[in-house]
Amino acid sequence: MAPSVEIAGSGPDLVLLHGWGLSSSVWQPVRERLAAHYTLHLVDLPGHGRSRGVSLASLAELVAAIARLVPAKAMLCGWSLGGLVAQSLATTQPVRRLVLVSSTPSFLARDGWPDGMQPGTLAEFAGDLARDWRVTLARFLRLNALGGSRSREALRSLTAALDERGDPAPEALARGLDLLRDTDLRDKVAAIGAPTLVIHGTRDMLAPVAAGRWLAARLPSAKLVEFDDAAHLPFLTHADAFADALIAHGRD
Repeated sequence: MAPSVEIAGSGPDLVLLHGWGLSSSVWQPVRERLAAHYTLHLVDLPGHGRSRGVSLASLAELVAAIARLVPAKAMLCGWSLGGLVAQSLATTQPVRRLVLVSSTPSFLARDGWPDGMQPGTLAEFAGDLARDWRVTLARFLRLNALGGSRSREALRSLTAALDERGDPAPEALARGLDLLRDTDLRDKVAAIGAPTLVIHGTRDMLAPVAAGRWLAARLPSAKLVEFDDAAHLPFLTHADAFADALIAHGRD
């Protein structure tokens, strides 16, 4: 079974990939603006939203499933976990342009990579998920907004997006954490040839801004846009500026 995709708007193709635990509903604050310029392909990742019944397997299998949904020469935009998927896909399949939002090549801190979550913290999070996934998901939603401007408004918007499509499959949440723990793309991103826009908030508590700066410095053709008072949700808290940056990137 293929992941669910909703098509909206007109113009060049733009594929939008959401993050862990949510669905394509998170793009609602920028959907109308983007749909005036692009044909949007709003993907629900396996186990999430309308793809709740689709299994979330390995990163390679996930990337292959998404690749079958990406039109030729589309622009690809991924947020958080969706950004990892977008990076991996762009190393193996041509995309017209790439947008990485609050993204990182390695969510977990590793040797030579301090700009990630500590392994013990992620292990604790996974343990909490196994005990009570609903409470853990609610905690994660709060972490998305923590530290940024308009955090209460952003959390309300994120919660509404979750409510619109319903709960993700618990097994998909656990598998998604495995992907975040195991994926390290640092040695692969140099193969991404597509012009790339890296969008990051300087107050991001889940993917530190240093990760975005690292990506922008090492991708062959990249531009970095930072929002000084944004956390992990710049498309919610800075919707107009976010849409402006993405639209401009498509014209460059």
